[in-house]
Amino acid sequence: MKIRNRLTLLFTGMIAALLLLFAWVVYVSYSHDREDEYYKTLQQQAVTKANLLLDAKVSPEVLQLIYKNTAGSRSQEEVAVYDTAFNLLYHDAVNIDKVKETRQMIEEIIKNREITFHTGRLQVVGFLYPHNGTDYIITAAAEDEYGLRQLQHLFRTLAITFLVAVVFVFLVAQFFSRQALKPVSDMVDKVEDITATNLDLRLAAAGKDEIAELAQTFNRMLDRLEQSFDAQKQFVSNISHELRTPLTAMMAELEITASRDRPAEEYRQSMRHAIADAQRLVKLSNSLLDLAKASYDPSEINFREIRLDEVLMDARSAILQAHPEYKINVVFEEADDDDMVSVNGNEYLLKVAFINLLENGCKFSTPPETTVTVTWFKAHTILRFADEGIGMSKEDLPHIFTPFYRGDNRPYADGNGIGLSLALKIVRLHKGNISVVSKPGHGTTFTVELPHI
Repeated sequence: MKIRNRLTLLFTGMIAALLLLFAWVVYVSYSHDREDEYYKTLQQQAVTKANLLLDAKVSPEVLQLIYKNTAGSRSQEEVAVYDTAFNLLYHDAVNIDKVKETRQMIEEIIKNREITFHTGRLQVVGFLYPHNGTDYIITAAAEDEYGLRQLQHLFRTLAITFLVAVVFVFLVAQFFSRQALKPVSDMVDKVEDITATNLDLRLAAAGKDEIAELAQTFNRMLDRLEQSFDAQKQFVSNISHELRTPLTAMMAELEITASRDRPAEEYRQSMRHAIADAQRLVKLSNSLLDLAKASYDPSEINFREIRLDEVLMDARSAILQAHPEYKINVVFEEADDDDMVSVNGNEYLLKVAFINLLENGCKFSTPPETTVTVTWFKAHTILRFADEGIGMSKEDLPHIFTPFYRGDNRPYADGNGIGLSLALKIVRLHKGNISVVSKPGHGTTFTVELPHI
């Protein structure tokens, strides 16, 4: 069921319940008031007839004659007068006797002084009536034809009014729910037009209500999706280019080598070129795999307490093993403190980030040397990777963390432009921050801040 219909039914149901409660209160209140008023009327008429009998000394025969001449209407009151010994002194119609008084009833009247009850559609009142020092028991019974007709009329009026009001409320609720949810319907129509080819479309977000907030949130999601799609396209394009270059070189080298017989040394030289290209492919594949791991949901990565100094030394050893000509210096500005160098992180990913930063400093320096300074301040451990190499221009600095970006220093050393973007992802994955300061001809310093335990 649509929200519009659900809101309509909910609103209509609530109003209908309130109207029904109101109608019920009116009907019951009127019914009780009518009944009480008619009991009083019965009692007054019975007292009048008793006074005619007791004070005016009107004979019972005359009173019965009057009763008979006006009989035929159910609203005609039937009166009976007894003494306290249950002796009948007067009765309008003994042969009819609508009330059928009993001694037990008379005793109850004497005890309570007044009782009221129903017998069929008749209302009956019995009460103790003192007169000239003598107590009499009077009963009166009749049907309130006029009052009951009015009650039925009230019931019909309330029922018809209730049904008309419910229909009216339903139509009004449907109209207002349609108007209230019209922005949502418009949003749905607009969203259906948004596809992967036109992610630049956005929803109208005028106003400050919840619908506007939803539109703004959806627009922000579309911004992220558009950026993600663009990044993905760029990523695929860059990967294709990076893979094509060494593969093309390998194919060309092998085709030239296979085109005619050559000396053994030329074959060996060709194989060395092919191996170098294959190593570039392997390094690119490993970098892409590490980039994918750094892009995982943090909840899927295993974090534990590790020491940054140990991870840093492992990264240094791995680089020196692959490049013995590199020189990497590690300096601790503060006394070694386990808590200050312990972080909650993933050892493999942090090692990859440190390797990229160390290798980046060495390969762009002559001689290939970099220095890592470890210190801490408040809640963060700080690592500065500094070199005295060729540095970077101001134009390159804003883009160095973009995947596959190669700056003006591209001819100086081989690379695929993944290392720094991978290091940034890993550091941010560990809730840290990385910044860079560089000047052409004066080297580069990367500063990594990681929250320690």
